[in-house]
Amino acid sequence: RHTAGVWEIFVPHATLGDLYKFEIVSGGGTLLPLKADPYARRAQLRPDTASIVAALPEVTPLPRQRERANRRESPISVYEVHAASWRRGAGEFPTWDELAEQLPAYVADMGFTHLQLMPITEYPFDGSWGYQTLGLYAPSARFGPPEGFARFVKACHDQGLGLLLDWVPAHFPTDPHGMAEFDGTRIYEYADPKEGFHRDWNTLIYNFGRTEVRQFLVGSALYWIERWGVDGLRVDAVASMLYRDYSRPAGEWIPNVRGGRENLEAISMLREMNEHVGEVEGAISVAEESTSFPGVSAPTYAGGLGFHYKWNMGWMNDTLRYMAEDPINRRWHHDKMTFGLIYAFSENFVLPISHDEVVHGKGSMLSKMPGDDWQKFANLRAYYGFMWGHP
Repeated sequence: RHTAGVWEIFVPHATLGDLYKFEIVSGGGTLLPLKADPYARRAQLRPDTASIVAALPEVTPLPRQRERANRRESPISVYEVHAASWRRGAGEFPTWDELAEQLPAYVADMGFTHLQLMPITEYPFDGSWGYQTLGLYAPSARFGPPEGFARFVKACHDQGLGLLLDWVPAHFPTDPHGMAEFDGTRIYEYADPKEGFHRDWNTLIYNFGRTEVRQFLVGSALYWIERWGVDGLRVDAVASMLYRDYSRPAGEWIPNVRGGRENLEAISMLREMNEHVGEVEGAISVAEESTSFPGVSAPTYAGGLGFHYKWNMGWMNDTLRYMAEDPINRRWHHDKMTFGLIYAFSENFVLPISHDEVVHGKGSMLSKMPGDDWQKFANLRAYYGFMWGHP
């Protein structure tokens, strides 16, 4: 044990591919459940939970043409994909090499500039689609060894596509082999459930005030960009990070040191992360942020969070409600189509129509349109045209 509180062990005969876990005895002498390595670069395929010794990928700079394509003045259109189900066959997950053969070419042929993968960092529960991750440094074993992911990244760049990863620094699941009460105490999560338990997802919230946790998260962001050469990150659930009272009734949250509702530690961590990402030439970060928090895509030196782009959730909700109206009633709801222009230039917005709008029984985009089949298709074409032409 180092004086700084860091523990170290040397295993002389460990080789690539070996399985390992941490056996930890708590301060009270209790033997804890075996823990996977939060920093592991490879993990077993679920339901197995061990970490696997893996080599550190070489630093992979973005190709020069990708740096130019990721600039704010360059046009961007993003195709979101759930890798685990895209063209999935008889119950088997596609490998990275199988995806590399088909997916980048398909997306490029459709005219998109960027491909965004829903979370591919290792996660235990298929039903979470990757949004409850425990392995922020490991490509999921569902798609084969990590080397395959490197080939997939190259295949995207070879097609002229940028690759964005959905990245989840807001919370993590409670699985016993994970980070929950890692050493018998709450070191990754806030100690008080009023700060550390997410009521919506029954997950744990990272303690953004701890330097070690902040470095764990910032390091993960840089790892995917610098070591794997991805173009950027779409950061999930930013709104839940910004506010201490997010989805909490009165009396069930703890104010910050100034007595306010903002999570100052999370805000500081996001700024730090974006400053480091911004130092990588051509890399971008995108916030999924659903509130009116100011300056999400403003630079940190101007008091903003430092993201390059922010999802415009308000535009999406308003315009889809308008399109769901029978055309005879739309005359009373034109404000839903025009309101977005009032604030269109307050942030660097991305107009999103994501998986969230077609899951949990919400139906397809076509099913949201009124009328018969011909009218549904006509309405949807008009809506996509409006989206493409919107500032």
